[in-house]
Amino acid sequence: MPTSSTQISKLLPTLFQRFDAEQGLTVFHVGAALPETVDFFSDYRCKLHFIDVLSALPLDTGEDASASRRQQLQALLTFPQDTRFDLCLFWDLFNFLDSDTLKTFLSVLQPYLKASAVAHAFSVHNRKLPQLNHIYGIKHKDTLKVRNRRSTPPGYAPHSQRELTALLGCFQVERSVLLPDSRLELLLHRQHTPQE
Repeated sequence: MPTSSTQISKLLPTLFQRFDAEQGLTVFHVGAALPETVDFFSDYRCKLHFIDVLSALPLDTGEDASASRRQQLQALLTFPQDTRFDLCLFWDLFNFLDSDTLKTFLSVLQPYLKASAVAHAFSVHNRKLPQLNHIYGIKHKDTLKVRNRRSTPPGYAPHSQRELTALLGCFQVERSVLLPDSRLELLLHRQHTPQE
């Protein structure tokens, strides 16, 4: 398998139509700061926050799993107090977070989201789909550069589409596209929860 390839995105163009290159844009990118992604966003007036959440997995939960999980995710997702994200690029992160960790992750992230925040993610159409060991960068509005990871993240346990929809909490699936390899490309938008 080649070490890198390109992949056409059906949903990123729709997502980027919402943003004017001249407006301020704050982006949370799950993963490393790849050169093509940094170059792509250089056309925008924006602040980029890169955090490789997968490299912090698995979380060490100990005796009080719930409190420990929240503390570790709060330490990982440390942003300036006034940070409010317009856009989150989750890529395939949700496939590596169990139900409790995913709910806690989004709960910790929620205070940093604008009311109009949108997000992009990959999921699976069939939970039996084998793990794909990829990292993603944005080459153009409709093209991703896909590389193989050097190491395999632990905890691959993808959720069915119904399970994931129920776990998303502060996000709602706006559109989904079935890809040729049986993955789903998802466009998400912020929804307000009863706690807000």
